Amino acid sequence: MAKTQLNVRVDEGTARAARERALERGMSVNRYIEELVRQDTGEVGHTFVDAAADFMKQYESVFAEEFGADREGTREGRR
Repeated sequence: MAKTQLNVRVDEGTARAARERALERGMSVNRYIEELVRQDTGEVGHTFVDAAADFMKQYESVFAEEFGADREGTREGRR
């Protein structure tokens, strides 16, 4: 993926916090900021939802067997 340079100005406290958090995570400040933006724009959330959907497809028969329509009335009655 092509990279674009983006220059931002932040106060010293914010810059220090970004450097410290990036160091704690073993990554560059650039990578840390990239990940924050991705999280904020929902990319991580979409990845999670896609993985969950794949998991459900893979184990659909197991869930149907355990929680199938015949058990629906039983669950409803517990509310």
